[in-house]
Amino acid sequence: MMIPLDDDFPTSTPEQLPGSAPERRPSDVEVDDDQDWDGDQFDLDARLALTRVPGMSTDLSDITEVEYRQLRLERVVLASVWTEGTNDDAQNAMTELKLLAETAGCQVLDALIQRRPSPDPATYIGSGKVQELKEVVLATGADTVICDGELDGAQLRNLEDRVGVKVVDRTILILDIFAQHASSVEGKTQVELAQLQYMKQRLRGWGHSLSRQAGGRAAGGAGIGGRGPGETKIETDRRRINTRISRLRRKLRAMESTRQEKRADRTRNAIPSVAIVGYTNAGKSSLLNRLTRAGVLVEDALFATLDPTTRRATTEDGRVYTLTDTVGFVRHLPLHLVEAFASTLEETARADLLVHVVDAAAPDPAGQIAAVHEVLSSIDAGTVPEILVLNKADLLTPEDEMALRATFPAALLVSAHQGEGIDALVARIEESLPVPEETVNVVLPYQRGDLVDRIHRLGTIVELEHTGEGTHVVAHLHPGLAAEVRSAASSGR
Repeated sequence: MMIPLDDDFPTSTPEQLPGSAPERRPSDVEVDDDQDWDGDQFDLDARLALTRVPGMSTDLSDITEVEYRQLRLERVVLASVWTEGTNDDAQNAMTELKLLAETAGCQVLDALIQRRPSPDPATYIGSGKVQELKEVVLATGADTVICDGELDGAQLRNLEDRVGVKVVDRTILILDIFAQHASSVEGKTQVELAQLQYMKQRLRGWGHSLSRQAGGRAAGGAGIGGRGPGETKIETDRRRINTRISRLRRKLRAMESTRQEKRADRTRNAIPSVAIVGYTNAGKSSLLNRLTRAGVLVEDALFATLDPTTRRATTEDGRVYTLTDTVGFVRHLPLHLVEAFASTLEETARADLLVHVVDAAAPDPAGQIAAVHEVLSSIDAGTVPEILVLNKADLLTPEDEMALRATFPAALLVSAHQGEGIDALVARIEESLPVPEETVNVVLPYQRGDLVDRIHRLGTIVELEHTGEGTHVVAHLHPGLAAEVRSAASSGR
């Protein structure tokens, strides 16, 4: 069936925002509706600095080996195979595909959904629907078809041959968005690795590019026509891709050593870590800005954040912990992305606490939660303690709010944009932070004020009293600091 798609999705615009003040607790600051907590969005300004000018394009011709991207909106038609779930599930999946396409820089012209037990092994959609899809492409003037699934090389080739325009699948669409949004060296390397892993399985070696000649004695017994130059073009491409993949993996391992040093420093000082996870465009970066005034990029777009951002925060009693903004997840997240971003996703798996942010105003919050839990399980983060946060409460009707509270009674309803519920979230985070396992009851000499300061920042103080002999401290500390404190107390210095 064909579904209409409206064009009234909100578009984000850059805003000039006040400067940031790091490590300031939100509970210590009054909420001001006119105050924006997203900081100076310089990255967003840079992303939106390139604009399209209608009528100022030059179409190149006779380009055979060089890939290029024209500076214009691709005109696309969406196609999906609906195998399970309700009609609403199919509509929500198509709406998400439309948002992905628009984020990649496409103009969506039409969309088709076919109900089948499983995708067609030859063309993804059935042979009859292929002809219908071709007619829609011709009628709309589309130059690309985007399929809501992961297609193999044969399906892509067959569908392109029959429809007559470029065909891409959901995986390459997401990879293209990642390629556009990656800004750090590590992010660009991870995206390239995922793209090459995807391409390696879909090399097209047919037609003039394929040679049957095995070369020299390697063709022993093949007879006439079996001897020739040797390696085929597809074999050459695969070898080059494998070589490049090996280089990228070595590069990522070298970058991981720097990340491990930072992580080891936090582990040595026993600083608890909190990872903000959730579906893409759920408001994770906005929440980090609200909690720490980090000033990280905020955009109403899918996968706006690819590079993790870590900021320090302090509890009401002075303890230090870290908050990390992570890459967003999505339904059917490509395996290539999970593998390529393994080093980045380790921050989530190693966290002491997860703040799971959900777009409460989304059509299917429960589906988004299930998709995030599926990805968390795949990266061995399914057992990390979690706080469920329903964001964008300012966009909810009273009826929707009541329904969400009934469905998710343990969740916190907040608005990162307006500041609603932030104090309750901060309190919940502080309550959920791990308590150091060792208890000390000592009197420290007054000249060891540095140790008292570290106890404040890295431990949980039960009792603190200034006496004639020194500072009497009862606190929960991690083993390393506890040993140091006991040694200082016993030696008197």
